Amino acid sequence: MALGLRSYRPLVGGTTHMVSTGHYLATAAGYRILEQGGNAIDAGVAAGIVINVTLPQYTSFGGVAPIIIHHAESGDTREISGLGRWPGEASIDYFRREHGGDMPHGVMRTVTPAAPDAWLTALSRYGTMTFEQVVTPALELAEGGFPIPATLHRALVSSGDNIILDEGDTSQWASTMRIFYPGGRALGIGDLLVQTDLARTFRRLIDAERSGAGPGREAGIRAARALFYQGDIAEEMVAFIRSQGGWLSMDDLAGFAVGVDTPPMIDYRGASSASDGIEVYACGPWCQGPTNLHALRILEGCDLRGMGHNSADYIHTVLEALKLAFADRHAYYGDPDFGDVPMAGLLSREYADVRRREIDPRRANPEMPDAGNPWAHQAGSGRAARQPEPVAGPLSADTSYICAVDRWGNAFSATPSDGFGGVPIVPGLGFMVSARGSQSWLDADHPSSLAPGKRPRLTPNPALAFKDGKPWLPFGTPGGDVQPQSMVQLFLNVAEFGMDVQQAIEAPRASTWSFPNSFWPHAYRPGLVGIESRIAPSVVDELRKRGHDVDVWNEWTPRMGSLCAIEVDRERGALFGGADLRRDAYAMGR
Repeated sequence: MALGLRSYRPLVGGTTHMVSTGHYLATAAGYRILEQGGNAIDAGVAAGIVINVTLPQYTSFGGVAPIIIHHAESGDTREISGLGRWPGEASIDYFRREHGGDMPHGVMRTVTPAAPDAWLTALSRYGTMTFEQVVTPALELAEGGFPIPATLHRALVSSGDNIILDEGDTSQWASTMRIFYPGGRALGIGDLLVQTDLARTFRRLIDAERSGAGPGREAGIRAARALFYQGDIAEEMVAFIRSQGGWLSMDDLAGFAVGVDTPPMIDYRGASSASDGIEVYACGPWCQGPTNLHALRILEGCDLRGMGHNSADYIHTVLEALKLAFADRHAYYGDPDFGDVPMAGLLSREYADVRRREIDPRRANPEMPDAGNPWAHQAGSGRAARQPEPVAGPLSADTSYICAVDRWGNAFSATPSDGFGGVPIVPGLGFMVSARGSQSWLDADHPSSLAPGKRPRLTPNPALAFKDGKPWLPFGTPGGDVQPQSMVQLFLNVAEFGMDVQQAIEAPRASTWSFPNSFWPHAYRPGLVGIESRIAPSVVDELRKRGHDVDVWNEWTPRMGSLCAIEVDRERGALFGGADLRRDAYAMGR
């Protein structure tokens, strides 16, 4: 570990188990499950559902939850694609005809809720506990309430701009207002947030699990799932969404299931360096996960250590590599069920060599680079999306993150999302239905265009790195399009510069925004770089000389995400957890 680097929080160490999440109460819940004898999957699911309660501005029980799991007993390393699909009635033509090509806030962005199936699938396949056991911490918090921290209060105030629309007409958002804006005002710091309807939903699922047909833990979990996707809860979701003009149907819910697949992976630097044996896994191109792998593949051929950490040369090189990865994300990523995505070519060393040579060490690309041709490095053929025009709009970001490891060698990494500002909360259920349709394009030629049954290209993307074939570093962050950028910098801080995970998380970060934002209306700000003010002014000056349009942000800005990570040190038999002080993240272990 790098000595002499200051960090503002202690590195949390342990030998038995460790959990790190985007909210301190979720971390406590995951730790509680581990102390009760649950494994990392049990703890991760418990923490994830608590995140759905405690970070409603960023996540929802009816939202998304992409997951990567390593299950030591079976040897499985799997992604769970906790991402919903567009309803069967959805169409691009509707938005063109009714909204002039815009995609307004509200239920028309709704896709099938995926988080419940993701949590239950992870628990059923790889956990050891019942749903009732893992949901109990979340139930207690929803029912008894918890004091609102400043971060949630600020989000309530800012989200009010989206919710209170149409000259004060809040009828569409009445269910949301009743919970978070009693009397028309946002709950204040220290006020108790009680979510009675959400607690009732959890109790209904528990009752279904208890009465499940057939013996065994899995039968009960299937019964809870059936209530959500085929039973009364499904009917209530559909009735509300359709009453607001949305498309969701019972057929959409009954036909939905998350995927469980082998995630894409790169062997970082191969077997010829001090970083021997590092394998990095990310979720597939239905999300932006491979952007991490593609950028690292490009950067592994650069002398990053020789440049010096956070020097102008280093930041310039990392940003230009990320621009190349984002250009290929824009051109090729989308639901692989609806088109071929050239993943083998994109992640090949030969293609990375080609892309790396496009980096000018003295001059920034003034816009998003042109897409490359990964098809030249694998079988098949295809075409890239068009180069975009600049678009004004916010650089949206939300989401949270969870990771856990246990004494048996299991690891869990998940990035739940979907806050209350996108779609009204379903009355009586206490959660909103995923609004991830906002990450689709209304351009039929785009690889992530809207289509019935298609998944939008998701921003949340957990990661999990291995050394010598065993889990070494689960890591991730919220932050929309900043996620792979902060994740790449965290990984390099540990793998290349020898930082411990807390130092690596706290180190100041930079970000590029020279690509279309993943959220509607896909704002595109060519050349823009956001950089934390702790980076030396001389470095900022040099970056500007190289052509970067640098915007200096606060020294600990939450716009850079909120990283969490756990390092498994097998040589010393230790676990080390880190969590970001940019938001409400904490780590805890024993």
